[in-house]
Amino acid sequence: MTRLQVFGVEGLPEITEGTDLAALIHAAASAQGDPLADGDVVLITSKIVSKAEGCTVELADVEPSEFATRWSKRWDKDPRVTEIVMRESKRIIRQVGPVLITETHHGFCCANSGVDQSSSGAHGRILTLPVDPDGSSRAHRARFVELGVDVAVIMTDTFGRPWREGQTDIAIGIAGMNPLYSYIGQRDPHGHEFHVQEICTADELAAAAELVKGNTSRVPVAVVRGHDWDRDDEASMAPVLRDSERDLFR
Repeated sequence: MTRLQVFGVEGLPEITEGTDLAALIHAAASAQGDPLADGDVVLITSKIVSKAEGCTVELADVEPSEFATRWSKRWDKDPRVTEIVMRESKRIIRQVGPVLITETHHGFCCANSGVDQSSSGAHGRILTLPVDPDGSSRAHRARFVELGVDVAVIMTDTFGRPWREGQTDIAIGIAGMNPLYSYIGQRDPHGHEFHVQEICTADELAAAAELVKGNTSRVPVAVVRGHDWDRDDEASMAPVLRDSERDLFR
């Protein structure tokens, strides 16, 4: 593999609860002249999955706790948003100024539990991460199969990274392909054997897809064509999540 094609799927409408995302993506790709093909990797921004699955919270319905109220007042935050962040977290890892670094119920370590106010679909509405990103990805992959194409599916979200400024899209859900590629046991051209090298291909594909999606372009879906992925019908993000005992930041 020496060449990849990455393109966005345009023309998707505002997503509402109950939307058949796979059918919508399949139709939109065909309408723009880029019909999905067997072997493609379809990368879907978690935000539209949250909308389709009803993972939304109206701030008007939120009663903040004492901690959320006290902490938010100190940092000029909306205590209702802080309350949602707390509800979506398994635990707080760090409190750094106005940012809460949390571990979500899924096991993701990120800022503010992945709670998002941008492009939520309405003023005063909050989006939370999908309840089961792997399960959602598997359901979308199965629906694509019903529509006649055998594709891998990756759900993406934007995360920060230790030691680095800026954010990048990473994979939070996967179906159909192994998220990791291991070089362990292989040898380089000079005979050196790899003992620890393992690439998170799912994250690399997610980052590449973000280049044609962006946060303001209204293109929440991308397709990578030409990547030779290893089929894995039991795939999940579990192998990517580092055990806390081996995590230098928890």
